[in-house]
Amino acid sequence: MEQKILLSQLASDTLKGLSANPKFLLSKYFYDDEGSLIFQDIMHMPEYYLTDCESKIFSEQTSKLCLALHHKTDFFNLVELGSGDGLKTKILLKHLLEKDIKFQYTPVDISAIANQQLMESLKAELPALQVEAKTGDYFTKLKSLNGHASIPKTILFLGSNIGNFSEEETIEFIGQLAAYSNVGDKVLLGFDLKKSPKIIMDAYNDPHGHTRRFNLNHLIRLNRELDADFDIRKFEHHTTYNPQTGDVKSFLISNIEQIVRLGALEKSFRLKKWEAIFMERSRKYDLQTVEKLAANSGFKVAQNFTDGRNYFMDSLWQKIT
Repeated sequence: MEQKILLSQLASDTLKGLSANPKFLLSKYFYDDEGSLIFQDIMHMPEYYLTDCESKIFSEQTSKLCLALHHKTDFFNLVELGSGDGLKTKILLKHLLEKDIKFQYTPVDISAIANQQLMESLKAELPALQVEAKTGDYFTKLKSLNGHASIPKTILFLGSNIGNFSEEETIEFIGQLAAYSNVGDKVLLGFDLKKSPKIIMDAYNDPHGHTRRFNLNHLIRLNRELDADFDIRKFEHHTTYNPQTGDVKSFLISNIEQIVRLGALEKSFRLKKWEAIFMERSRKYDLQTVEKLAANSGFKVAQNFTDGRNYFMDSLWQKIT
């Protein structure tokens, strides 16, 4: 039943995006099982500094992070939204277990395969860990945890995933985090910081073609799940960066005039030659913007953790209202 609901939402969002002017598709649908695997390739690129920077924060400041994350109670819930392979998080999990801190780890991911692989690796590497994975929409699953209001929680949203949202979506997302957080609950959010445009463009317009494959896989997913007939050879991948707004934007551009049919929608869409479909935003932040986001949502910035190059920041917030 849940899968049908997700497909129905995919169909609705795709219809809205391809009917718009200019056209767009939502980046949250990148992460089907194949998309999650491609993103693993992206994270392992030398140009993709984000993973390395955040990994260094976690490995070099483990004790400080764990001290800040846990609650001075007998037990707390550590919830990770978009957990993926959990590579960075395992550093924290291992340290928390070694310190005999009582907690449950709840990874939430839209990919069933990613969750299955994570559970298998955790069972092998950290057999003492109390863990319960949840597959599906972040806030549907987070809402189910809200019945345990007496148990404090820390929510992780890492890897600069928040940068994929528009300004309106960011405010809505943080508002939802606030709605499902009780006073005293904590949130650790990853923010990619503004830096040299060249460094940013090398990460998002990579010479290996992984980012291109990542974007085109969205069309392949629509072919499979919505009976579409996208020919990926008829699209080019393009990336831009605006250093004033901090927005990296990616597009798929039709290299011919074409008509694409989506059988599940019983709709056809005309694309002009060189017409762009907006695919993804990856926003870069400054400290002032992060502090404003927290304050406007009933949080306070409790502590910031940055890497040695000051490329990336994990910002720990605490709910105060």
